Amino acid sequence: MATLIPGRVTAAHEGDIVVFHIGMRFNNFRAVRSWWPVFTAMPRMLAELEKHPAAGMLGYRTQLSPPRGLEIVQYWESREKLLAFAAATDRTHRPAWAAFNRAVHQGHGKVGIYHETFLVPAGNFETIYYEMPAHGLAAATGHLPVGRRGESAAERLDRREEQRAS
Repeated sequence: MATLIPGRVTAAHEGDIVVFHIGMRFNNFRAVRSWWPVFTAMPRMLAELEKHPAAGMLGYRTQLSPPRGLEIVQYWESREKLLAFAAATDRTHRPAWAAFNRAVHQGHGKVGIYHETFLVPAGNFETIYYEMPAHGLAAATGHLPVGRRGESAAERLDRREEQRAS
């Protein structure tokens, strides 16, 4: 069982952050040949990113995306590092994407994929976790007591606005 962090904490991250959602949908569960390569590619990419922290992924979590899918939420240092990983010919993403594009024509409609990228400037996010194990952005970047940033969401966001202005 995951260790609970006592009390109220917030993510320790300072600065900009990139939040990247990527997922797949099983449009036809019986079409294993269509969705299996997609399903198995992401764990390889995540393992590669975990071995190479300089690539820029800070952390991730995997979750079910009902009724028929899986989703991974990733936290990245920067837009540039995310795009560099996606385009690198010597990394796992580019060949997996090319294979998917070739296979999608053969298994049209059997599997769906999506991604969403959110560029979040410093001062435009706020987090709070209460009696939780490490989760989300705090799991990716560490946590600190809420009081160090303000007791309410409004105070924490106002404080970050002041930091950006200075």
